[in-house]
Amino acid sequence: MDGGNEQIVAINFCFRYGLSTTETLVLVQKAYGYEALNRWNGFRWYSRFREGKELIDDEGRSCPKSTQTEVNVAAVADLVKNDHQIASRMIAESLNIPKTVVLQIMKEDLGKRKLCAHFVPHSLTPEQREDRVTSCQDITVMADADKNFFNKIIMGHETWCFAYDPETKWQNSKIGWWDIPSAK
Repeated sequence: MDGGNEQIVAINFCFRYGLSTTETLVLVQKAYGYEALNRWNGFRWYSRFREGKELIDDEGRSCPKSTQTEVNVAAVADLVKNDHQIASRMIAESLNIPKTVVLQIMKEDLGKRKLCAHFVPHSLTPEQREDRVTSCQDITVMADADKNFFNKIIMGHETWCFAYDPETKWQNSKIGWWDIPSAK
């Protein structure tokens, strides 16, 4: 019998003898020292004996049945196909399966990975490749038709740079497209 079960038997004995939970824990801590069950586990076992449970073996947690089935994989794939920005939490809620299973399905079965808070395929589908080619061709046609096309594009990218000027003690400059001098 290992130390944990031995302590549980001792707690059961003290319960049957009529000692309080606190008195029982004091005795167990004196007997087992630093290897004694913590207070929470002591109260948990005492409470189980009070409820009438006689087994001293810890009833292990029952393993849930796997929810990573072909039906769920197909359902997740369908939801992602219809809305590529759907959150894994929303998929889990709509299909009533754990979020961890949704993430596992996305990664293992659908071959997707999380990138900037979006799941993206490792390679583009033929439809996605066609869409990209079409978009690029449309942009090229618009650029050819209007010579000022690229002057009308507004960029919102910004970069954080660290800078330190010892004279003014100025630090951390936020440089965006509006700070870059225009080349004329």
